[in-house]
Amino acid sequence: MNLLSLYLDRPISKTTLEYSLDLQMNKGVENGYYGRNQTLHVVLSPFGVLTLIADEKKTIVDALSALGISMSDEQKLITQDYPIYIDPRHNQPFSVTNEAITLREGSVLSLNVISLAISQSVGLERYEKRLDTLFTQSRRIVESIHTFSMMRRRHLMQFAKRLALTRHDMVSNLLLLDKPNILWDNEEAEILYTRLAFVLELYDRHEIALSKLSQIKEDVMLVMDLINHKKSEFLEWIIILLIGVEIVMGLIEFIR
Repeated sequence: MNLLSLYLDRPISKTTLEYSLDLQMNKGVENGYYGRNQTLHVVLSPFGVLTLIADEKKTIVDALSALGISMSDEQKLITQDYPIYIDPRHNQPFSVTNEAITLREGSVLSLNVISLAISQSVGLERYEKRLDTLFTQSRRIVESIHTFSMMRRRHLMQFAKRLALTRHDMVSNLLLLDKPNILWDNEEAEILYTRLAFVLELYDRHEIALSKLSQIKEDVMLVMDLINHKKSEFLEWIIILLIGVEIVMGLIEFIR
């Protein structure tokens, strides 16, 4: 079987999936949905990642075409693929390596758990790319700190807002801090998810991303402190100037 997971640059509703792919979407893991027909298994995550599983790659390509998604420019798409093998004679319920996933039985739950882990990896990659952009912008802000004026304070506040929203979305949407509730009721599914998370380095990558966010936050706070210091210094000079004017006017009045 072939698995393809990709981040959607535009949201797709479960109704659109049902109509375009001729299947019925059901409530899946957490707030996600899944559906299947004779040739295709589809999982839609709550954070905008679509996962397609089919025996033939052409089936996946045709499904994407029916949804209006083109794979012609893969460099602009955030995708991950993984081969899945079903072997009834496998001596374990499953095995996971960097190259492939082998299942003794291709149950709906197993496919949904695999789709969740892969979709989390795709979603995490999206945030990693966004953080790279924010990190570059943060470096430019620090490098131009000597030319920063109070007029650019508004732009810095907008940057800080984007940073906070990115952190909030990454922590709340990817479901990496807490395991899905369904895994607490099924030990085999929990072990499968844990193994996939280890192979895909989900938790390590998540920690690295949070560390980058903290570094960018420190840079923003440093610049904000300097801007506030400049503002305070400017106000102090205004006060000194006003006091000087008042003294001069007092002396002139005294002389008169």
